[in-house]
Amino acid sequence: MRLWSFAVEIVPLGVFFTVNTLYGLFAAAGASASVAAIILVATAIFERRIAVFPAYSVVLSAAFTIAAIALSEKIFIKVQPTVFNGLFAVTLLGGLAMGVPVMRAFFGAQFGLTERTWRLLSLRWGLFFALLAVGNEIAWRSLSDDGWVALKVFVFAPATGLFALSQLPLTLRGQSSRAD
Repeated sequence: MRLWSFAVEIVPLGVFFTVNTLYGLFAAAGASASVAAIILVATAIFERRIAVFPAYSVVLSAAFTIAAIALSEKIFIKVQPTVFNGLFAVTLLGGLAMGVPVMRAFFGAQFGLTERTWRLLSLRWGLFFALLAVGNEIAWRSLSDDGWVALKVFVFAPATGLFALSQLPLTLRGQSSRAD
């Protein structure tokens, strides 16, 4: 894992939590999206490439943040994780339904895995993203702003990291001598 890729996910989350505590949800969303954009630009400069997955995350986050601030509606901030995770779930699971393991499109350059492994990873991540989308919908509708932020930062983010780690054995077992 590249340090910048890690930073584009974790640093904005820390900024989001800290700024929310001090200044509220709108400021937190703006600060988080700004920091993520800066890290993404730094990644492009230092690694001479644009990381697709983080770029998608930053663009979506910025769009929802701009809408939230422009319309003075917190709902855009709160539903952004639902839309993000829901779109990935639909993309991954829909791809599988059409016979395409979409995870390979995202990570095929980094990992040479068997077709079966790509399919399993697409299925598992698709279901996980669907679970996150449903969890976010329940959370923002039933918790205070601060409760939702805490759940996002201290439950959903670590759960995603742990889920990613739990997929390592499959990824390691599923390496092929050639990229499928």
